[in-house]
Amino acid sequence: MSFERIKEKLNILADAAKYDVSCASSGSNRTNKNKGLGNSTGMGICHSYTEDGRCVSLLKILMTNYCIYDCAYCVTRKSNDIKRAAFKIQEVVDLTINFYRRNYIEGLFLSSGIFKNADYTMERLVAVAKKLREEENFNGYIHLKSIPGASDELMREAGLYADRLSVNIEVPTVSGLKLLAPDKNYEDFTKPMLKVKNEIIQYKAEKKIIKSTPKYAPAGQSTQMIIGATGESDKDIMYSATHYYKNYHMKRVYYSGYVPVAEDKRLPAIGSQVPLLRENRLYQTDWLLRFYGFHVKEILNADFPNLDMDVDPKLGWALRNMHHFPVDVNRADRAMLARIPGIGMQSVHKIINARKFRKLNWEHLKNIGIALNRAKYFMVCDSSKWENRDLEPDRIKGLILQNSSGKFRKEYSNQLQLFS
Repeated sequence: MSFERIKEKLNILADAAKYDVSCASSGSNRTNKNKGLGNSTGMGICHSYTEDGRCVSLLKILMTNYCIYDCAYCVTRKSNDIKRAAFKIQEVVDLTINFYRRNYIEGLFLSSGIFKNADYTMERLVAVAKKLREEENFNGYIHLKSIPGASDELMREAGLYADRLSVNIEVPTVSGLKLLAPDKNYEDFTKPMLKVKNEIIQYKAEKKIIKSTPKYAPAGQSTQMIIGATGESDKDIMYSATHYYKNYHMKRVYYSGYVPVAEDKRLPAIGSQVPLLRENRLYQTDWLLRFYGFHVKEILNADFPNLDMDVDPKLGWALRNMHHFPVDVNRADRAMLARIPGIGMQSVHKIINARKFRKLNWEHLKNIGIALNRAKYFMVCDSSKWENRDLEPDRIKGLILQNSSGKFRKEYSNQLQLFS
C-alpha cells in the first residue's frame, strides 16, 4: 500500500472520529513489561494532560467510515455523500507502532462504522488490539469502541486486550433513538454494557483469589450522549446518565453537543449548534452527582426540567433551597459543607482539618481558597458579619452575576426553544 493512500485514509478516518469525545484514559494502570512498548497514560483525550502535567495524545481513528445504518445524526450514515475509506488490520497496527516510536502518541482510540454486521466489525477491532498486545508487545493505552449488538464472546475477548471499552448510547432517550435511528434497537446498546459490567465484577472477584488473573478492561467502560439532536430536556439527559452509572457501573458518561451537518426535518437546522455552556452545565451536574452527594432529583425534576444557564447547578440548587442556609462552617458536617456554593471538595477537606485547631473566620476561608464571592451568602463563620442579611434569592443571584463572568456565556443561545 502506497504512503499516499495510507495518508488519505488517515485524513478521512481521523476526521470522522473527531465527533467522539469519550476517549479519556483515566483509570488504567497497565505498566510496561518484558521490555515492551509504551506505558498506559494516566488520562488523556488526544492532546490532553495527565494529572502530573504531562501532555499525552492518542491516535484517534475509525477502522472504517462505511456503515450499514442511516442514523440521521451521524456524519458517516450510509446516505451521506462523503469519501469512504477502510483500514486493514495490519495498517492500524503499523500506524500505532510507528506513531508511538516517533513519540507522536501514547495510545490508541479505535472506533468504527458498522460494515457487514456487528460481530464482523467487532472482530476486526479486537484483532487490532490483540496484534498490538501479543505480536508487538505494546503496553500502551488502548480504548476500543464496543459495537452495538456484538456477541458476548467478542466483548469478553475485547476486554482482555483493551484498557477501556465503551458503547455510545448516542441519543439519551429510547423515543429519540427510534426517531433518528429506526434501524437500531436499544437492547443492542445495553447488551454489551451489561456483559462488560459482569466481566469486570467477575475479574475483581477472581483477582482476590488468583493474583495472576488476566486484567479485564482495567479502566472500565464509558458511554457518550449526543445533546440537542432531539428535544430532550436536561432532566431527560441526566436521568439517563444516572441510570447508566447505577445499572452498568460506567466510569464516565460524556455529553457531546450535536453539530448540525445536514438538512433533516427531524433535526435542528444548520447553524443552531448546541452552546458549549449547556455541555458545561451538564458536566457540572454530573460532577455533583458523582462526588458531592447530590441526588439527580434535587437538581432536575418536573418543576425544574432544565438547568439555569446563568449560574452553576450547585448555586442554582442553593438559591431554590435557602432554608438550608446559612451553614456554620465551624460546625457543619462534610456533606453540608460540600453543598455550599463556591466550596469544592478539596476546600471541604481543608476546612475540616483546619477547624480542628481553631475557629475559622473570613480571612482563614479566603486563604483556604474558597470562592467567597459566592460562598459568603450561604455561610457564617467566626465573625459577626454575614452577607445574606435576609436578601431574596433573586437579589443574591444578581449580586453574584454582577461580580462574575463566564467564558461560555457569550456563546449561549436558547437552543431548547427550537423544540418548544
